[in-house]
Amino acid sequence: MSEFAPPVLPRCYRHPNMPTGRSCTRCGRPACGDCLQAVTIGSQCPDCIKASRPPATVRAKDWNASQDALITRIIMALNVAVFVWVLIGDTSSAGFGSSISPREVELGLNKLLLSFNHEWYRLITSGFLHFGILHIAMNMYLLFQLGKLLEPPLGRLRYGLLYFACLLGGSLGVLVLEGSSTGLHGGASGAVFGLMGAAAIGMQRRGINIFQTGLGATLMINLLLTFTIPGISIGGHIGGIVMGAICGSIMLPPPQQKQPPWLGYAVPTIAIIGSVIASVIVVG
Repeated sequence: MSEFAPPVLPRCYRHPNMPTGRSCTRCGRPACGDCLQAVTIGSQCPDCIKASRPPATVRAKDWNASQDALITRIIMALNVAVFVWVLIGDTSSAGFGSSISPREVELGLNKLLLSFNHEWYRLITSGFLHFGILHIAMNMYLLFQLGKLLEPPLGRLRYGLLYFACLLGGSLGVLVLEGSSTGLHGGASGAVFGLMGAAAIGMQRRGINIFQTGLGATLMINLLLTFTIPGISIGGHIGGIVMGAICGSIMLPPPQQKQPPWLGYAVPTIAIIGSVIASVIVVG
């Protein structure tokens, strides 16, 4: 009667003291249950899992492509961050009180402040300043809707350039049409109006009647509110929508019209530079 010795199991390549009857389906090395991870077909060891992952640059690119309206979300986050910063300095900034907090004065736009101090950063910071929760809520809602509409076809860089062109166009409109005002101007509505203008032109050039869409009604309602409700910056809204329409007419051509790709970057860049130069001239 013969006796057979029990089979000797191989050891896990990562845990030499751990016998195992399993192995990686990719490299074939023995591995214990703690090391093996289930994949689509079979189980793989940690080294093979790591080796099968795409490079960091590819993963970053894939993540970036999966983010919907990323620039819009970043701009919204900046607006909210500025609002919270102002609110921390003075909690009354949450409402529509008549008083202006020191932090609002630091960021707001007024021609006299530019004339005396030449604080040109106000041309941009005023576009991130909001007077009350309702003010920022309305602007962020419209910004989110318009961003989802415009950012995908334009691409992130061109959309970002368009946004700041509209923002600075709104600031220029304030200086031109409301330069004698002693009030403090702020809000993303100039840029938002610009995006509405660009979207309207883009739809029209594609044969879409905007008055048969939600955009047309939104645009008309906001224009009506601009001219009928006291305290709303007419110059900021008009400047923004004019700048948006100008940029949109070139950046959003009809599908059959071919244009060089660089034009979509050059137009808003020129608009940004031109708005700043014109603002400096207007202030004097």
